[in-house]
Amino acid sequence: MSTSTNPADIRRIAGELSRPRQEIESAFVAVGSRLTDGATLLNTLSKLFEALPEALGGAQAEEASTRLSAVATRAEQLAQTFSQEKADLARLVDVVAAANSPISDLKRAVKMMGIVSVNARVTAAGIVGDSDDFDVFTTDIATLSDSANRTIQDFAQVYRQLTTEVDRAASQRARFEGAHAHTLAHLGSSLATTLEALGQQRASAVESSAETGRVSRQIVGRIGSAVMSLQVGDATRQRIEHVEAGLSALADLMDGGPAFGHTLSEGDHAAALAAIAVLEQTQLSEAASSFAQEVGQAEADLSALAADAGTIMARSRDFGGDERGKSSAIASLSAQLRTAVTILADFEAERGKLETVAAAVQGTVKTLLEHVEAVQEIEANMRLVSLNAAVRCAQLGPRGASLTVIATQLRELTSETVVAAEAAMARLDESSRLAGSFGAASGQGAGQVGELEQQANLALDILSRLDQHMAAALTRLNADGPKVIKLLEGAASGLSGQSSMAETLDDFALAVAALSRDAAPDTPSSDLAAILAGLRKHYTMEAERQAHDRLFPKAAISTAANDPQPEAEMDLDAFML
Repeated sequence: MSTSTNPADIRRIAGELSRPRQEIESAFVAVGSRLTDGATLLNTLSKLFEALPEALGGAQAEEASTRLSAVATRAEQLAQTFSQEKADLARLVDVVAAANSPISDLKRAVKMMGIVSVNARVTAAGIVGDSDDFDVFTTDIATLSDSANRTIQDFAQVYRQLTTEVDRAASQRARFEGAHAHTLAHLGSSLATTLEALGQQRASAVESSAETGRVSRQIVGRIGSAVMSLQVGDATRQRIEHVEAGLSALADLMDGGPAFGHTLSEGDHAAALAAIAVLEQTQLSEAASSFAQEVGQAEADLSALAADAGTIMARSRDFGGDERGKSSAIASLSAQLRTAVTILADFEAERGKLETVAAAVQGTVKTLLEHVEAVQEIEANMRLVSLNAAVRCAQLGPRGASLTVIATQLRELTSETVVAAEAAMARLDESSRLAGSFGAASGQGAGQVGELEQQANLALDILSRLDQHMAAALTRLNADGPKVIKLLEGAASGLSGQSSMAETLDDFALAVAALSRDAAPDTPSSDLAAILAGLRKHYTMEAERQAHDRLFPKAAISTAANDPQPEAEMDLDAFML
């Protein structure tokens, strides 16, 4: 007889149910904890990288790009200016060197004037007497020749200083060209290329942001789905507890004690055993079925969540260098800008030297011009002396023929000095004009270079902050990304063995069904109906009440008015915590 069922067997089944209940509770608490930690970290990383495209595409980055475009354009212009200045400086060297020939002619003419002056004194001393006034040959010509010689020596010395200054400037520019010309020539194109790469990175950031946002929204949905699926753990735990409570109540009734404030008459024990056994067997079977379905979905959601986390980690790394350590466009551009600032500063210093040389050339040419004016004055005086000499020679008649030749030579040599000096100055005037163009260009370029340095430094500051922001984000990603994936994969693996728990619950359901071979009564007695109603009031889920009411519809009608309100949907945040 079913009524011969030992209450101890019922209590043993109820006690053994605590083991799967506790295992389910422990497993789902651990999984929920990993999911909470992983979702929190993932949410932080997602927000961190979703903010990067705004920084890369914002007003500051746009300002930096504009400044850098100006720097790149001006760097190309400076390279062209540098090339033109190189040609102009070479022209200056040639022009100054070309003055050497007329200056040599000038020195030769003055030297010949000295020789002629000596010949004049010697010849005059031999043909004139004490009464003759020929100081023009003995004194005036010598005085003017000495003055011309000193003037030309000073002229030549100043010229040598000029050639030294120009040659030194050319040598300095050649050294600078050897160190920087190639870099300066390619600086503009290199900056333009890197700016294009920065633009591509910014575009990639926008694309990555869209993908990150999509995956983030997908992850939010998966987290919600996983949380909902994980509720099956708590729901199953409660349903097992209710079955344990029902079996404990049945054991008390079988011992003749009360349950929910009611006892059974002698004839109701078999009906109560059959009714409660089938009720708890049904509750366990349905709990096992729901658990098997929901735990599979939870495991799938968590596995997909771990895969999505890997995707978002990979997409976020697109913002910076790859796994092989390749520099980002910003880092590369920052390095190029540092080089550019150094080159521009060197260029400005070099052009400052050229301006100094230009000023020295102009000053030297001005000094040489003063010497030329002195030569011209000497030439005018020499013409007067030669005219006076011609008059004296005419007075001597045939005796003055030799002095006439000397006077003619002096006039010719004097003319040659003026021609040579003017030829030299024609070339030196050109060098002065070239130097003047250097000075004007250098003064203008220096200011522009200084402004470009300022723009480059401002852009570098902006980009450095962006690069630091990105580096910090990548550092955080590399530190926390693997933790997120490990937590989510751990959460998924924590459910991998839970599907077998449904079979365990089904086994317990069979053990409960074996407690009675009788059919459950269609119409329970009033005491049994009251006990069943007491069991129903302890349910916390609608699924339990529905299973109860399917088995005992008549009892359900009498207790419907006293039903508690259906439980509210569980708070997801409360479950996660």
